[in-house]
Amino acid sequence: MLSNTIFSVDLAQSIGTAGEFRKTVAEIMKEVATPNVADYFPVLKKLDPLGVRRRTAIHFSKILDVFHDLVSRRKKLGENTGSITNNDILDVLISKENREVMEGERIQRLSLDLFLAGIDTTTSTLEWAMAELLRNPRAMSKAKVELEKTIGRGKPVEGSDIAKLPYLQAILKETFRLHPAVPFLLPRKAEIDVELGGYTIPKGAQVLVNVWAIGRDASLWKNAEQFIPERFLDSEIDVKGRNFELTPFGAGRRLCPGYPLALRMLLLMLGSLVNCFDWKLEGGLKAEQMDMDDKFGITLEKAQPVVVVPYSRLHTVG
Repeated sequence: MLSNTIFSVDLAQSIGTAGEFRKTVAEIMKEVATPNVADYFPVLKKLDPLGVRRRTAIHFSKILDVFHDLVSRRKKLGENTGSITNNDILDVLISKENREVMEGERIQRLSLDLFLAGIDTTTSTLEWAMAELLRNPRAMSKAKVELEKTIGRGKPVEGSDIAKLPYLQAILKETFRLHPAVPFLLPRKAEIDVELGGYTIPKGAQVLVNVWAIGRDASLWKNAEQFIPERFLDSEIDVKGRNFELTPFGAGRRLCPGYPLALRMLLLMLGSLVNCFDWKLEGGLKAEQMDMDDKFGITLEKAQPVVVVPYSRLHTVG
């Protein structure tokens, strides 16, 4: 979905076998999250004793080559036809208005940032949401009833439906609270000495905001460890950086620029999965037996994937 939005191309097939593109992105995220002794001893940077920079450079090069090819082909198409009509993000970036600012290499680097930030975060959030719904049949049932009454049983959710689905939105907010895609927000740096909550943060200190801990803070949330979407019904708390108890996308000027697209994609996908299918855990596993441990990294993924069998809801009508 992300690659079609940016390039009007399905990049799942672009590097070797299907799925290798996402695998390459996952490898980059893994290397970025790997503690590197060279980060703490700059004299070792050139030596790269753990090989992190070397492996990361290989993965980066593989994806940048794909982006370079896409950008070059689109530019050549524009030169040959005199116009570009894909009406996607790449069209905007290489338009006449942006040509002086966005040369080829900048477009490739920007595309890389968008993909690194948008793929693992979106897929892990969707998996956590489905896992919580499978463990909470009451919440799953309420979501199905809302979707069935609003758009009809077995139909995929469309963008115009989202505003009419408050319980589905509450499910996503509760998922962000318990399982933020990025447990530590991107690092901040104190520009001056700051006293905060009785602590002094010295000028130049790097600050990591632990949104995972904030989302489970019993002083902020009643029954903090339980999945209760109802807490967000008729609530003014949102995820747009205005309520500091729930900031999965950050806040202020460094707010994630992709959050509108991420929210839209997640609501469309989650709503469609819930409304179009009934789900059963593979192998007769009971919901309460699901492994809900997480795998810590740049993104917060499930340690054990959710494995379920879908049954079309259209075939069970009547």
